[in-house]
Amino acid sequence: MDITIRQPAHAQLITAADREVPVAAALRYTAEDPLAVFIDFPSEVTLDGEDVTWTFARSLLDEGLDAPAGRGDVQIWPCGRARTVLEFHSVCGLALLQFDTAALRRFLLRTYAVVAPGREDLGEVVERGLTALFDGV
Repeated sequence: MDITIRQPAHAQLITAADREVPVAAALRYTAEDPLAVFIDFPSEVTLDGEDVTWTFARSLLDEGLDAPAGRGDVQIWPCGRARTVLEFHSVCGLALLQFDTAALRRFLLRTYAVVAPGREDLGEVVERGLTALFDGV
């Protein structure tokens, strides 16, 4: 099943000076990788001028819409009722972005319509991961 969902997402980058800078992004989900969600940022909003994609667990997005979630490179928490904060950590630093909670929730519900939670085909995901890990070995 090769189904992909793409949804534009407008975010506000929170700067060190507490300014908000509008950022265009795209939320993406594919049935081929049913446990993950992707956020694509175009080159014009990245430090190195290259397109950047962040990948993290769909369950993390689900949890983070209602309560603080995540301990690693991606952390998510609600900021009032209308906004959700996504914090991305990399070797270059961190980015703190606010998204409209309703848009994130709509996207998440659309992913559940494609692959319901708990119905993910983990055998195929594991096989692809092992192939990528050991390819050429």
